[in-house]
Amino acid sequence: MHLKKPLEIRKVIFDTDPGVDDAIALYFAIAHPQVDLVGITTTFGNVSADQATVNALYLTALANRHIPVTKGIGKPLVRPSLTPPDFIHGADGLGNLPSRKVAGGTPDPRSSAQFIVDMARAHPGEITLVAVGPVGNMALALALEPMLPTLLREVILMGGSIVEPGNVSPVAEANIWNDPHAADLVFQAGWPLTMVGLDVTHRVVTELSLFEKIARHHRHPATDVLQHAVKFYSTFYCGLHKHLDATPGCYAHDLLAFIYLVAPELFRMETGCVRVATEGLAQGQTILDRRPFIDYPQRGWGLNQPQTQVCMEVNAPACLQLFEKTMLTDWLAR
Repeated sequence: MHLKKPLEIRKVIFDTDPGVDDAIALYFAIAHPQVDLVGITTTFGNVSADQATVNALYLTALANRHIPVTKGIGKPLVRPSLTPPDFIHGADGLGNLPSRKVAGGTPDPRSSAQFIVDMARAHPGEITLVAVGPVGNMALALALEPMLPTLLREVILMGGSIVEPGNVSPVAEANIWNDPHAADLVFQAGWPLTMVGLDVTHRVVTELSLFEKIARHHRHPATDVLQHAVKFYSTFYCGLHKHLDATPGCYAHDLLAFIYLVAPELFRMETGCVRVATEGLAQGQTILDRRPFIDYPQRGWGLNQPQTQVCMEVNAPACLQLFEKTMLTDWLAR
């Protein structure tokens, strides 16, 4: 007789800038039995850090979850501040909701960087940090605690691209481009790091019809908000990518970071040193050293650089099946 192996539950800090695809990822994380969200740290990106904090508190309250939320960094480390893309996510980050229910909750008074450090010290080797926005909070946390790479279990970063064209320039992905100096620090920190970038997120489309199905199934304010937000987000994507017109939907950017966490077998990986271009036309480009046997004369590379696991291929149908199955469970009744 073979006993079924119990599910491993992972303690996770979610570093996020919600944001429609962030909201999708958040609700998947809440719904999935292997994810224990021990905190949400917010950052600028899709919206301001203030709005990101409001949205994180609102989304968790709608789902009846009491998860610590901290406000994080509000601008890039070095480059000038940028205007949030309200044409993609709406001015409020959730597709310009016509109204919001009254929802309680106040942020934890600590900075996001301090919260990350405090949690890592309290639970050494147990915390996975899933980061789906610009990564300034992580850079600041490293400055507060240089031993952080040994205290965290793992970092999963949604951002970057190796082969796939960028979405803010021909070579750069938005999260990395928003704060390239912070991103290069994160890739060089030496922690166990996995990059989930456009090479895989552009292969998985979550269709609007699925979110309509989820909303009908639950008949709950949380999934109603999610459906509204995704409809707005899908309109942007359909205008940009004509192949989505027939079956409107959106790329599963941030969601795939959590799918990698619970089902890494759905991805094909490459491992190597990743660096970020911080200046010029290539600003924000993530560059993977795919020939690690060469000791390049160019400064910044070399045989002893920190290594990153990069997701290069994905089983898209299996990811979508996992997402649908998880979202149709009774997670909102818990």
